[in-house]
Amino acid sequence: MSKCEHCIVREFSSLKALSKDELLKLADCKTSQIIKKGEVIFEEGDNVNGIFCVKDGVCKMTKLSPNGKDQIVKLVKKGELLGQRSMISDEPVNLTAVALEDMQVCFIPKSDVMELFTDNNKFSLNVMRSMCGDLKDADDHMVSMAQKNVKERLAETLLYLEDDFGTHPDGSLHIQLSREELAGMIGTATESCIRLLSEFNKAGYIELTGKKITITDKAKLKRISE
Repeated sequence: MSKCEHCIVREFSSLKALSKDELLKLADCKTSQIIKKGEVIFEEGDNVNGIFCVKDGVCKMTKLSPNGKDQIVKLVKKGELLGQRSMISDEPVNLTAVALEDMQVCFIPKSDVMELFTDNNKFSLNVMRSMCGDLKDADDHMVSMAQKNVKERLAETLLYLEDDFGTHPDGSLHIQLSREELAGMIGTATESCIRLLSEFNKAGYIELTGKKITITDKAKLKRISE
């Protein structure tokens, strides 16, 4: 992998506040990893003792529900950090991170990050802002789950997947979630999710080709989501 001072993570994450010398120091203590699609980065309850910088790829953050099913809480893409809340609170992680595609990540030990947290006020402020952003997203998601019906939540989620993660050259969503995973994101049964996808397909809002989903009428989905 490239050196920390040239890494895309620096441009999009809290690390952009670090000086070149600080980034060079991180480069000496980090370990680089290739995470294959479907592999677990860490599990709920683990003590990760550091942060993971996502250089490439996407992972899902899941929470085990009382009925034994994993619900997707958040999707994390390149340029973001994993494990920072747990590191600051000094608690085990409360979510499981699983690669949705092959990923490149770097792990930085807690001791090295906390040294920067103490010495670089701008860096510590960026970390806090990032955590506040996560809390805002969680609040927005909670409100959406409480106030919107399943159809509205599905339309909103499909738009989110296209806007935030893009599409393949054929126009299909880049992130291909299973029907069960998609149902978990919108808080409904898999059967209900499949039925609604079929309805959207028949109405011409989306196109289904096997596991692929292509949005064909974004304006209609926006109206439904609102």
